[in-house]
Amino acid sequence: MTPVEPFATMRTQISLKARALKYLSMREHSRQELGRKLARYAQEEDDVEGLLDWLQKEKMLSDARFSEALVHRRAARFGNSRILHELQNHGIDGDALQEAKEKLSSDEKVRALDVWRKKFGRKPADASERARQMRFLQQRGFSHDAIQAVMRSE
Repeated sequence: MTPVEPFATMRTQISLKARALKYLSMREHSRQELGRKLARYAQEEDDVEGLLDWLQKEKMLSDARFSEALVHRRAARFGNSRILHELQNHGIDGDALQEAKEKLSSDEKVRALDVWRKKFGRKPADASERARQMRFLQQRGFSHDAIQAVMRSE
């Protein structure tokens, strides 16, 4: 047996709990996302839902913290609709989603202006350039009101 073999077998036999803690130590995860990741490694006798319940009870897994972290990471680059859609794809709903909506809606126009300034920084020269700039902001998930505010401001 080579010295590498024991390490390789030890690596494949990581418990679900250890794997979950490893994922959570790297970044916040939503319950749905972590459950999906752990399901790939679950054996017949493993209780993924029970482990997720335990992690939530011990406050190691929190959809509210995940939402806050995702909003913080994405807010400087994307608009409300794109961020909220991503949260919903991660299984966030209810109070956590409503709280994220309220937090995002307060400064969307300012964030849109910052994104526009980084990308373009000057008024559009003609209608086609204006349309291109507006499409860019729309693809980033900014609302029509925020896009109009940006186009009027400069």
